[in-house]
Amino acid sequence: MSHVDLVRAAFAAYLAQDRAAMERLLAEDFVFTSPQDDHIGKAAFLEICFPTADRLRSQEILDAVALDGEQVFVRYEYELTTGERHRNVEVMRVRDGRLAETQVYFGGRFPQG
Repeated sequence: MSHVDLVRAAFAAYLAQDRAAMERLLAEDFVFTSPQDDHIGKAAFLEICFPTADRLRSQEILDAVALDGEQVFVRYEYELTTGERHRNVEVMRVRDGRLAETQVYFGGRFPQG
């Protein structure tokens, strides 16, 4: 599986809330960072961040590009159940066929159309 395919599989596992699939994709020392989470580990990510897909009406990956031998850049758009639309960017690092790190950069609201 390519790094981009692995990242796409992680997004799919999140949307499907398939925790077992996500656990298989994450390295044991996985680290997640966002404006709301400062370098949390795998267990905290699975407890705090993973179970939040129910707030989404839809999510679409706009770009998923391998940057080098480890990193994948992802830009995506999502719509909340409230109707608000947003775009975010993530840089994900793959090591030994598993996600080792995710850095999330939140975007602002994005108008429809």
